[in-house]
Amino acid sequence: MSDQQTNKPLWYHWARFSTYITERFLGGPQILKLAWVINFQKTGTFFFILLLMNYYQNFSLSANVYLALHGMYGFCWMLKHFAFPDKKWEKKVTLGGGLMAFVLVLGPYWVFPFLLISGILGPDQKMASVTVLAAAISLHTMGVVIMMSADSQKYFTLKYHRGLIREGLFKYIRHPNYLGEIMLYASYALIVQHWIPWAILAWVWIGVFLVNILQKEASMSRHPEWAEYKKQTGMLIPKIL
Repeated sequence: MSDQQTNKPLWYHWARFSTYITERFLGGPQILKLAWVINFQKTGTFFFILLLMNYYQNFSLSANVYLALHGMYGFCWMLKHFAFPDKKWEKKVTLGGGLMAFVLVLGPYWVFPFLLISGILGPDQKMASVTVLAAAISLHTMGVVIMMSADSQKYFTLKYHRGLIREGLFKYIRHPNYLGEIMLYASYALIVQHWIPWAILAWVWIGVFLVNILQKEASMSRHPEWAEYKKQTGMLIPKIL
């Protein structure tokens, strides 16, 4: 390892390792678009939840609300993919890389509805109250709106003008798309009412989201107006003062 690499922060080395795992794992030709793997999981979520509900004959209020939120989010994602696709998901990966992306990041999201619907948590499983469900619906709605708005603004702005985006949601926070995703996935964990979904989210938020954010900030720092922009905005939460 060179001295230059040794001086890099920890997240840099983790990013390189995770890139290898999810893009080139086991080697071989890079024939899969990462978008195909992601879209399979996103659209498959609705049918997976519906299958769980039918198999376990669980049509409770919580299960139906969960289907409506997490299931339909996959179709919202596909709408976004066709209207303003994210170029970073168009990269080609190996079969091993696609498998690891699913197993380590995307697949664990399916643990949420399994815990909720299967009854595996036993007769003492805590069910979300109507108040909690209302809170989850509210959080999810706001999260989807923020994420879709941010990704749309980013796509069409950068299509015609390169550089820092300092208007709209980006005027207040530097990564509103990640804030939206955090909010909507938190709503799913809120419905399940168990610590396991929160543990999965902690892994994704720290091991994936935070690292991606730090990579993006390192890239944005090359712009001359970066220091001023960073001072005026929050990473995920607007600066009040």
